Order: sequence, then C-alpha cells, then structure tokens
Amino acid sequence: MNKSSKIFVAGHRGMVGSAIIRKLKAEGYSNIVVRTSRELDLRNQQAVADFFSAEQPDYVFLAAAKVGGIHANNTYRAEFLYDNMMIQNNVIHSSWKHAVKKLVFLGSSCIYPKLAPQPLKEAYLLTGILEATNEPYAIAKIAGIKMCDAFRSQYGCNYISLMPTNLYGPNDNYDLQNSHVLPALLRKFHTAKEQGLSFVELWGSGTPLREFLHVDDLAEACFFLFEHYNEAGPINVGVGEDISIYDLAQLIKRIVGFEGELRWDASKPDGTPRKLMDVSKLHTLGWKHRISLEAGIASVYQEVKEQLTALNQSTIAH
Repeated sequence: MNKSSKIFVAGHRGMVGSAIIRKLKAEGYSNIVVRTSRELDLRNQQAVADFFSAEQPDYVFLAAAKVGGIHANNTYRAEFLYDNMMIQNNVIHSSWKHAVKKLVFLGSSCIYPKLAPQPLKEAYLLTGILEATNEPYAIAKIAGIKMCDAFRSQYGCNYISLMPTNLYGPNDNYDLQNSHVLPALLRKFHTAKEQGLSFVELWGSGTPLREFLHVDDLAEACFFLFEHYNEAGPINVGVGEDISIYDLAQLIKRIVGFEGELRWDASKPDGTPRKLMDVSKLHTLGWKHRISLEAGIASVYQEVKEQLTALNQSTIAH
C-alpha cells in the first residue's frame, strides 16, 4: 500500500473507525474516503454498489457495525442480525466486484462459544453454543468471517478477519441504555460523584472476567496486520490478560474519585462468565499492546469528564 492509495474506512465516526483513521493519517496516508450513515446507508445494496463504482477504493477497513452492550444486544435482536449482515455482505461483495486489493474485516470476541476453554483460541470458532444475549450479533460476525474466507477461496481475494477483545477509548458510547461495561461504569461513577450519591448500583455479581484493549492499540494492530498478515480465518487481537468486573469497578471508582459504596444487583444478567483471548498467534507475528488498562482508563476519563457532565445535564433537562 503506497501513501497515495485510496482507502475506504467504513464506520469512520465510530470508536474503531476513527482510531484507524488517526493511525493511517499518522503513517502519512491522506487519500481516505469516508461517508456518514446519512450519506451512505451500508445496508442498501444498490447504494453501496454505486459508491464503490464511483470511488473505486484500493483498500477497505470494514469497521462499520451496529454495536451495543448486553441490554441492546438482547433487546434489538433482529436489528443486530439484519443490519450487521447487510452491512458486511454489501461491502465485502462490492469490494470483490471492484477489485479491492485488501479488506480488513473487524469482528468481535463474542464469536466464540459461551463455555469454550479459556483463553479463547481461534480454533474454537463454531465448536459450541453461543452466549444467548448476543447471539444475533455473534452470528452476523461469524458470517462475515466465513464470507471473507469464501471470497478468498473462490476468487483469491485478500480479505482478513480481526477479532478484537472488549474495546474502550476516544469516541466511545456513554449512553447507559446501549453502552458497553467500561464506558457505562465510567459514566455511573462520574454521575455519582457529581451528584454526591452514597452508592452506585451495578448489574450482575461482579464475577465475570473481561479483557480490555485501548482502541488506539487496536488501530496499531489493524495497521500491523494489514501490512504483515494474509491468512484465512480469524485472528484474535487483545492483551492476553483479564480482570473481574468487580475489580474493574474498583479501578474506575478510584480513577474517578468516587468514595461511596458499590451495590450489585444479582437479578441482572452477567453475560459470558469469561472471555479471555488467546493472542499467541498475534504475539508470534511480532505485535503486542502498549497501553496499560489503568493508564488507558485514566487518559480516557480526562478526555470525557466534560462530555459526561453535559450528558447528565441534558438527561436532567429532558
């Protein structure tokens, strides 16, 4: 890929897409094509076909997706399956039709079976039952991996599939109805501190274990694998270490400076007991994350403090 190559980053306003653009620009790539969802509905086959015909991108990073936490995944099951299938089907198919040289498909660690052995190896894909709450999203992402592999097998397309662990960082979603656990905790503790609350109530038991990767590290991995990896099947992108939700809550509580107590609502679902990625394949290729969890959360909190305060004020106003 030379510096003048035309690169389409699908999902450029999301956390992952915006991080990929920051990385590409830092590396000197400026011919980057983007469209908002209002300008281009990636679920619309004809619109996507017309876009590829007009723009003729050389390379594609497919980071566009409908995403959310346990509540959103479990509530909007039809949209999570339909929207994600349509987005990836249209982009992957049009990439083939217009001779895109390489495509990077972004998936998720939720593709692995709920009770798969830990840490999660790439070989565990399709070896067991999925976690029920996010099954539609997981099935869509599995279909995306298999679609990349099918186009590779039948047409020789160089499409690779990256499976990131849980992400956090700039441009995250702090809406409590559909955010992931780490931004949701940041907002809850920030709100409790601002309002002088004596406790924060959290979902579940606190026992599930989760792994977290800063999105800037993911963007570094995307660029590294884009340059050095050309194989079928998924490759895990993570840190190879996990933390309990209880310990994560204590860490965020300390970073935010909230001094009240934690109360756990055990009637709410925990989700998958553990999701630790086996990243030995990635490490063998020569890439490892750089940003520690504590340093990453602290930097993110400094960036979003004012945003969280504004979100709380607008919630009160409405």
